Amino acid sequence: MALLTVVLVLGGLIFFHELGHFLVAKASGVAVEEFALGFGPLLVAFRWGETQYSLRLLPLGGFVRMAGMHPEDAIPPDEKLAAPEAKARPYEEGRGFNDQTVGRRAAIIAAGPGVNILLAVVLFAVVYGGLGVPQATLTVDRLVPGAPAEQAGIRPGDRLVAIDGKVLTSWAEVPQAVARSEGGLVVVVDRHGEKKTFTLTPRVEDGRKIMGIYPRVEPVRLPFLAAVGQGFRDTAVLVGSWFQGLAQLAQPGGTQGVMGPVGIADTIAQASRAGWAQVLFLAGIISLNLGLINLLPIPALDGSRLVFLGLEALRGKPIDPRKEGLIHLVGFALLMLLILMVTFQDIHRLTGS
Repeated sequence: MALLTVVLVLGGLIFFHELGHFLVAKASGVAVEEFALGFGPLLVAFRWGETQYSLRLLPLGGFVRMAGMHPEDAIPPDEKLAAPEAKARPYEEGRGFNDQTVGRRAAIIAAGPGVNILLAVVLFAVVYGGLGVPQATLTVDRLVPGAPAEQAGIRPGDRLVAIDGKVLTSWAEVPQAVARSEGGLVVVVDRHGEKKTFTLTPRVEDGRKIMGIYPRVEPVRLPFLAAVGQGFRDTAVLVGSWFQGLAQLAQPGGTQGVMGPVGIADTIAQASRAGWAQVLFLAGIISLNLGLINLLPIPALDGSRLVFLGLEALRGKPIDPRKEGLIHLVGFALLMLLILMVTFQDIHRLTGS
């Protein structure tokens, strides 16, 4: 079950990222040659219309191959005549990626990370509005043996109504009321529809006052608009935390907390044992990170392609496609090397060897 959850989460996030590129490319009239999950040798493929849909061996990402996006597609006609090995364009004139305006190309590139960021909001909202978030309620789940609450006569199943005359609306108010107490507390509970009043004196443990009550934890679901709003708020907070973490990477030892595919898979597997709410919330966090990382100006990532498009807009002409292709190729090789190094770090952290 844990392995299946890992595959579904990581595969799903990659799928939606590539789907963003794919849909905007199609909407822009670009011919899409291949929609692939994974890299390397082909495992299985089928063709629908002009596009081949494939699954490849290495589950480290995916790609959308668009006509006219590669250096050989951008060779000018006069050079093609002088270079017999140059391939003719296998698509209609005007349907290539590089035939599009800078704005359209930027939209196609940004769509992948954009979908991942939006997906994070959606997943958070689904958790808050659909599955619910575990929250402590005012119902007593269990009591600490011999603690003041048990000695006073409070029982599991009782629902706390008021403390010292103050009506309670959430569990968060309970420890606050106990901490403010100067002596005895008057606690009102609802027991099977009947109000009962108890007097007790909190005891001090580890420097804080306690009654000895464990609250019942239940999933709380928010209304639709509230769930969506909370999804946006969580995303905004996590974006801020992400930039703080990015700044810490430049400090000595800053990469120790970085996770690779193995570490992420292990975290998802642990979340799967806690329930689907935890899995989907974690998937939202990973999706957000995937979107933000892809926007970094690192060769081979979407962010670097956006930088090249920005330079093209400023210069009024594109960068030499051969040079850009070489930069992305070197960047991809270095990225794979980084993933390999972080994977070994994950294995060392998990196994201690």
